[in-house]
Amino acid sequence: MLVFNQGRYYFTAPNQQTPVQLFDQIQECLAFIRKRTDFQPRFGIILGTGLSGLADEIEVVNEFNYGLLPFFPTSTVASHAGKLVFGKLNGIPVVAMAGRFHYYEGYSMQQLTFPVRVLKALGVEQLIISNASGSVNEHIAAGEVVFLRDHINLQPSNPLRGSNDNRLGPRFPDMLKTYDRELNARAIQMAEKHGIKAHEGVYLAISGPNLETPAEYRMAHILGADLIGMSTVPEVLVARHMDLPVFVLSVVSNKCFPLDEIQETTVESVIEMVESVEPKLVGFMKDFLAEL
Repeated sequence: MLVFNQGRYYFTAPNQQTPVQLFDQIQECLAFIRKRTDFQPRFGIILGTGLSGLADEIEVVNEFNYGLLPFFPTSTVASHAGKLVFGKLNGIPVVAMAGRFHYYEGYSMQQLTFPVRVLKALGVEQLIISNASGSVNEHIAAGEVVFLRDHINLQPSNPLRGSNDNRLGPRFPDMLKTYDRELNARAIQMAEKHGIKAHEGVYLAISGPNLETPAEYRMAHILGADLIGMSTVPEVLVARHMDLPVFVLSVVSNKCFPLDEIQETTVESVIEMVESVEPKLVGFMKDFLAEL
């Protein structure tokens, strides 16, 4: 249930559906934002683990804490700032989610992808998603970047499950051209100019929050994945449902294959690795947006 108390919205039971229809929730959140800013972003950006520093590069016009936005969840991950930032990045109008939501936090798939639907309603032309992931490809090392060309979804639910509202998208969205291979090729060339070793790859999504066992890493490798992580795919599915183009970049935080190279991993070590790459990524993102 959604409860309003002392100027803030709260979910009292994360998995419980509210009686308000999804389309109406989106419109209410959109109206709340539009009463406070008429800034029009061209690009939506989701900043993943260790990448929130990019938000500091934005010339801020408006920002909203997630807890103030109707029907937005609140981030429980320590490394996620939890705010929606409107402004210009290298002169280009953007709206950035400084912090995302995950299934393992207890939210339903519909709730954790709700912000993507709001970004679409705000009129963004493209969604740029970032994350941190583990490599299950022996040729992709920690500190390198992978642009997604495909994904494998092993998460236990789907944000499109349930009755479909045709105002938001079709019942059965096609996934053939979800990722833009030509755009990836341009991004790889641009990344190299910024001193970033980059690849194309396949991302396998699991629910978390525990890290995977060696046998699960091996399974991901056998299935054809290059990366494994706990986010991104629900957001991609919802963007695809609404015909919103996506571009996904993943920073490899640790190497998980071959098995004899696996080391114990902590959240702190993941953040430290991603933050070491972040300065180069900031420069890349500025040039990449200008290219788009």
